[in-house]
Amino acid sequence: MNVDRFIIGVAGGMILISLLLYKFHNPNWLWFTAFVGANLLQSAFTGFCPLAKIVKLFGVKPGKAYV
Repeated sequence: MNVDRFIIGVAGGMILISLLLYKFHNPNWLWFTAFVGANLLQSAFTGFCPLAKIVKLFGVKPGKAYV
């Protein structure tokens, strides 16, 4: 697994978890879903993702998207 796949997997998981929390707990969890989506959008344009930097420190193989 490389950094790119790890980031996509974590983002997808966070979106699904926040949607479940919205449905069964509180509608304000949609703000977290929006935050994850906005972070994915900005990283698509800038190539910067804070989680990618952290994951690289733990030795996950670099990918092509996040330098």
